Amino acid sequence: MRSAAAYRHLYLHVPFCTRRCSYCDFSISVRRDVPVQTFVSAVAAELALRDASRQCDTLDTLYLGGGTPSRLGEDGVVALLCAVRHAVHVAPDAEVTLEANPEDITPSAVRAWREAGVTRLSIGIQSFDDRVLSWMHRAHDAATARRAIGIARAGGLDAFSVDLIFAIPDALSRDWQRDIDETLALDPNHVSLYGLTIEAHTPLGKWTARGDVNESPEERYEEEFLAAHASLVRSGFDHYEVSNFSKVGHRARHNSAYWTGVPYLGIGPSAHGFDGNERRWNIAAYAAWERELGQRQDPIGGAELLSAENRIAESVYLGLRTRDGLSLTPDEHAHVLPWLNEGWVEWNDRDHLRVRCTPHGWLRLDSLAASLTAIRSR
Repeated sequence: MRSAAAYRHLYLHVPFCTRRCSYCDFSISVRRDVPVQTFVSAVAAELALRDASRQCDTLDTLYLGGGTPSRLGEDGVVALLCAVRHAVHVAPDAEVTLEANPEDITPSAVRAWREAGVTRLSIGIQSFDDRVLSWMHRAHDAATARRAIGIARAGGLDAFSVDLIFAIPDALSRDWQRDIDETLALDPNHVSLYGLTIEAHTPLGKWTARGDVNESPEERYEEEFLAAHASLVRSGFDHYEVSNFSKVGHRARHNSAYWTGVPYLGIGPSAHGFDGNERRWNIAAYAAWERELGQRQDPIGGAELLSAENRIAESVYLGLRTRDGLSLTPDEHAHVLPWLNEGWVEWNDRDHLRVRCTPHGWLRLDSLAASLTAIRSR
């Protein structure tokens, strides 16, 4: 019998990386030699264990994230997609996204990925400043990033997102506007921006704890976020979610599904999934995840059944983080008037039934969401 979830979106976590970036707190496995066949076999085993052929409807989106999925190489990505397609049906017009680092993007890889069904790349460029890239422990330089964009476009994978990180410590004297201008010159159809966060167990966290690095001030975070918004919108991008910008017709369908709260299946070490009622996540460590599957055991790391209050909080937060906004009840209008007066939100329709954050409001997203959640939870 088919699960009530009827998943149409699948996230697959590929943990392998060449090195750990200075800011990275993700579940990764640094390997010189990537165990491609072992990993693909473990993914196939988890798909079978989770009864994916019955749990899933035809997939609308498939997202290969990480880690660095492009570290699987051209043959590894092809083998992984074959394993997924063997287990579940993928729609002919599905969005199939591959996260890739610039150094892995070659003409032969792009050709193989495209023929295997990849429709979109998410390219982790982060900066076009070689000093900043070195500080981040990235494996590429700016020239490699520019070349990778050209290779992807020439190979027919012209649907791609450029990922950038802002709010770098002031000591690096990074020219953020130059990075934005370089990005625009490459004419991507999607851009994702992420403010640098300092996690305790990362190299950056240790540098900060020792006093070797000072975190960028909040004023710099706000200044760079607003500068990016202004430049990208002026160049024809829609700022459709707090961290994401797209040209017309190029919103990320997979991530947009998350923001509407629909069920999605998570496969791979540390992968999270949601069936409409419960969130679950896998064991984070690659070796432990692979070992459990080798013993035909569910590699679950934990689960959480959403309470009524959880659901309210998530619906408010997800609504406010997108350009589409959040539906209001008539008695909530008065509550948001102070936000309107501050310029943090604006009406998203003529009848004032929906409200959305302005860029200044997105900088206060957590506070706004908590306030409205408290009202709805009474």
